[in-house]
Amino acid sequence: MRAPPILRGARAATTFLTRVPVGGFPYAEADWRWAAAWLPFVGAGLGAIQGAAWLLVDRGGALVAATVTVALSLLLTGAFHEDGLADTADALGGAFDRARMLDILKDSRIGSFGAAALIVVLVMRIALLARLDAAAPVALVLTQCLSRTPPLWLMVALPYVTQHAASRSKPVAQAGLPQALLGSLWPALALAVAHGAGAVSKAEAAAMLGATAVASTICGLRFRARAGGITGDFLGATQQIADCAALLALALVRGG
Repeated sequence: MRAPPILRGARAATTFLTRVPVGGFPYAEADWRWAAAWLPFVGAGLGAIQGAAWLLVDRGGALVAATVTVALSLLLTGAFHEDGLADTADALGGAFDRARMLDILKDSRIGSFGAAALIVVLVMRIALLARLDAAAPVALVLTQCLSRTPPLWLMVALPYVTQHAASRSKPVAQAGLPQALLGSLWPALALAVAHGAGAVSKAEAAAMLGATAVASTICGLRFRARAGGITGDFLGATQQIADCAALLALALVRGG
């Protein structure tokens, strides 16, 4: 018996975000729509795997552990969001009109803006995780979950403007308010559990939430002004920026 779309969405979300072979094909349109609600949940799972890897190699030092975990995230996801970040940076940085910007988004080559954005984000993630050191495993679970929530609300707030029929993100980006509400439940639970276990304070949780909200709002306003809506690449870029913002906020509060 076929499971309902809300449950099959979890499997579809894993297929969408990762290279982990979970099968389940073919997925219906409703399955992909509900996959959006499970993106933060899958993100928490990815963070847990990275956190476990950190604990395995932390004897080599925080910088080594941070580099290994970031490299592992690229392997697990196929650099899915990083690709979106690079394309977004090239499009927004290299085009003055909407038509040219959408053309650049379709180009698989990486330009100077994209390369610079990738370097900055990867260095920031490694540096911030190394700064957090012993707190990094928990931070990975929280930020990998939390950073995949803003794209859900961008799906609700803005139209999807990519017309390419083969767009991988388009079926998932049709998510609505029910998917965004369910998706927001996962980081709320993760933060509540972490706080209850004494892993994060109220101030640290609030800082991560606030930084993520500000970063994603700026992204959304920029995407609306330049393109009139979102694309799959824009959603990936938002995740990367939100991840850095949450890690930075946690590092600043904890360091204070």
